[in-house]
Amino acid sequence: MTTMVSPRKPVVLYPSPGMGHLVSMIELGKLFTARGLLVTIVVIDPPNNTSATGPFLAGVSAANPSISFHRLPQVKLAEADLPEMITFHLARLSNPHLRDYLARTSPAILVVDFFCSAAMDVAAELGIPAYFFCTSGAQVLAFFMHLTVLHRESTASFREMGEELVHAPGITPFPASHSIQPLMDHHGPAYKELLDVSAKLFRSQGIIVNTFRSLEPRAVDAIVAGLCTPPGLSTPPVYCIGPLIKSEEVGVKRGDECLAWLDTQPKASVVFLCFGSLGRFSAKQTREVAAGLEASGQRFLWVVRSPPNAEDSAKTKFEKPAEPDFDTLLPKGFLDRTKGRGLVVKSWAPQRDVLAHDAVGCFVTHCGWNSVLESVMAGVPMLAWPLYAEQKMNVVFLEQEMRLAVAMKGYDKELVEADEVAAKVRWVMDSDGGRMLRERTLATMRQANNALRKGGESEAALAGLVDAWVHA
Repeated sequence: MTTMVSPRKPVVLYPSPGMGHLVSMIELGKLFTARGLLVTIVVIDPPNNTSATGPFLAGVSAANPSISFHRLPQVKLAEADLPEMITFHLARLSNPHLRDYLARTSPAILVVDFFCSAAMDVAAELGIPAYFFCTSGAQVLAFFMHLTVLHRESTASFREMGEELVHAPGITPFPASHSIQPLMDHHGPAYKELLDVSAKLFRSQGIIVNTFRSLEPRAVDAIVAGLCTPPGLSTPPVYCIGPLIKSEEVGVKRGDECLAWLDTQPKASVVFLCFGSLGRFSAKQTREVAAGLEASGQRFLWVVRSPPNAEDSAKTKFEKPAEPDFDTLLPKGFLDRTKGRGLVVKSWAPQRDVLAHDAVGCFVTHCGWNSVLESVMAGVPMLAWPLYAEQKMNVVFLEQEMRLAVAMKGYDKELVEADEVAAKVRWVMDSDGGRMLRERTLATMRQANNALRKGGESEAALAGLVDAWVHA
């Protein structure tokens, strides 16, 4: 296709609902506007939308006048068992509204989120070059590009395979039990949706990935060499332009309490525990974490969210949970006993700013890819505690391939016990192994910064992509 990007023809970015995907797409938009492109981000609202993104988007618009937002009309949605199915349904039902908008604005390029693959049909109909943006790493992308091949090779569901290892070119084999939930049933509707996404990756003009090659060289090289591509298909160009992380906290409370408290703590002395916008523990697990932190003797900053309840559904995933009640949730006297060396905050902290603070020496994380990259960019070693999505896959890659994390034993069981929390926290903060983990993380941080510098691998990939658009 020969459509050329010009000042009058915008690049349209189409993220799926969910703050993690939206933030990554916004950061991608900032990279494009810095190179003189006009960017519009098309937003679809999730069901039961609480307008929580409103202030955030307003803040982004105010700080970045070259980025505009367009909200598609809300669509009516039937109930679904899995949050991923909600997102797939939303994108498909929004296609008529997206078609109207794109036909009216005639963008030069459409960049779609992995879960908005239904938009590829609209792009093809209107003759708009379409690219995928992968908000996960290259190893997850390699797996999904190879999914069609895996599907043909076996009729067994990942759930039935249990601890049997899944193999794909360029990635560390991982237990089938660690695959994402929608792939567990070989015959389920979510599995079929993801197979469809896998096929559509090869219909795109290219795939933009939020990683840098030197972080995941085996996976990137396997993808580029076509080793992950099913027979008979062509491998689209792949552009590793990361790490993209949130460049500022806008439109949200600033979390001054966290940062002011960190200012009073010694360098690299604080364990930071935060599990993403959707990560929630049972009351029992929360008490185990508290007991483990108290027993560890380490300083800590812990973001606590309300436990899930029986009424939660796929739709309520996008709703803001109630604020946690520390009096009923935490062990009696815990806050008093840990006063001074620990700070517990409700629901939210400015994660990027906290990780960048000199006082933080360890990050206990769910291993969402945005969090992984923020940790890498801050040079903070990770204790891995995956919860949902592709996070269990990420843990295998982080621990065995990149060697940037150590996993909490029991994350794949019903409970991570207090003794394990205490032991692993002490290990990262006080042992020779923990110091080596920190040194590897700092070395990777330097690689990441080099990738983003002018002439670095990620900067060059981005420049090549934009030049191809401008001079098409």
